[in-house]
Amino acid sequence: MIEPSDETLCAILRETRTIALVGWSPNPDRPSHEVAAFLKAKGYRVIPVNPGQAGQQALGETIAPDLAALAGEGVDMVDIFRRTDHVPAVVREALAHLPALKTIWMQLGIRHAGAADEAGAQGVAVVQDRCPAIEIPRLGL
Repeated sequence: MIEPSDETLCAILRETRTIALVGWSPNPDRPSHEVAAFLKAKGYRVIPVNPGQAGQQALGETIAPDLAALAGEGVDMVDIFRRTDHVPAVVREALAHLPALKTIWMQLGIRHAGAADEAGAQGVAVVQDRCPAIEIPRLGL
């Protein structure tokens, strides 16, 4: 899989409106919590996904138990904060249940060639081993 150019990253981040953040943590010291808050402050709709917190409120949203619960929410990006071995299942669930999906974003340290290829074959952009909270300031967005 080819690394996305800065132009591609800019386009993804400009066009994205609703992000499902898989692996969100209620702990404010966790990176998933900090990144979600950053993205929310930048104007994105961020829907936390965490089965252990499902039904509670965070970021002005009801925490979802899984991606299937977000089928009608217009999610166009899934931001994955899960171990690499969980990525294929997350990607398959996203492809199966999110009709507006445009991007799979794997956080820092997360890469999975097979899942990336599967998403790419469905016309979904893939970003691996990057953080939007780093890329947005770096790209001046």
